[in-house]
Formats: sequence, structure tokens, C-alpha cells
Amino acid sequence: MKFRYDTQHPHLASYMILRKGKKIAFLYRSNTSWMNKFWALPAGKVESGEPFSRAAVRETEEEIGIKISLKNIRHNLTVHRFSDGDAPEWVDVYFEVTKWKGEPFNAEPHKHSRMEWIEADNLPDNVIPDEVAALNAIHDGKSYLEYGWGEDKARFRV
Repeated sequence: MKFRYDTQHPHLASYMILRKGKKIAFLYRSNTSWMNKFWALPAGKVESGEPFSRAAVRETEEEIGIKISLKNIRHNLTVHRFSDGDAPEWVDVYFEVTKWKGEPFNAEPHKHSRMEWIEADNLPDNVIPDEVAALNAIHDGKSYLEYGWGEDKARFRV
């Protein structure tokens, strides 16, 4: 028997937080199709058949040239995000890496103009807004965030 459900088909993305003291690694988007001139965490789309954790490790390794073991990451936050545009619904999963090999650098200069360590409590205005909301939720100890769905633009749930 076939079941038919009227369910959402969100896009999936994974994010990685790297900390050095009170600073977080960010990439400056400069040659992409989305959010150029904004700072962003290492992140990317989850590929078909790929778990969120492996996507976060793969994207981080591709973007900032370090090696990460799955045993050295931890889940921080899951976000159900709504945004305007062609892909309005997303599930974003944020991880933090506790240990890595190599020195982070801008490994994709064709997509980012630079990588910098930025003070977590003094982020510039041009950090991607939903990533700021996610970092604030993580700071507040939340594990789940709904972003962009209502007038409040960010509702927290644990």
C-alpha cells in the first residue's frame, strides 16, 4: 500500500563552528550566487545519502583546508528556517569542532575573498542574519530554533 503525505521537502545544510579562544572562524563570501559581501560560517548543502555530520566535516575541510574526525564534533543546534526565494524551506544543523588538524585558511578563493577569526561578542553587521540568530541561540543554550516563519523572525524552542 502506498501512502501519500502532503509534507515539506526542505533543503538541508550543515554548518561548522571553529573557535580559537573567543573568536570564531568566518569566511567572507565574494563570488557566490547568494549573500556576497557577508561573513559566513563554513557550511554547505547536504548531498543525497550524506548525514548532516559528514556534510559539515566535508564542507569545512573543503572551505578552510583542515582535517576533522567525526569523533571531534558535537551537535549544537538544529534550525528550521524559512527564507524568501527559490528555496524557501531549510533544515540547518550546526556543529562545533573541538579538535582539528592543520591551520584554517581560505581554501576556496574562488568563492570567498578571505577567512578571518572574528570576536564572537563583536560580530560585524554583515554576518548572515540567520547565522547570527543561530549563534545567539547556541550561546543561550538552545538546541532548536525556528527562524523566519513569523513576524518575530526567530522563535526559540528547546
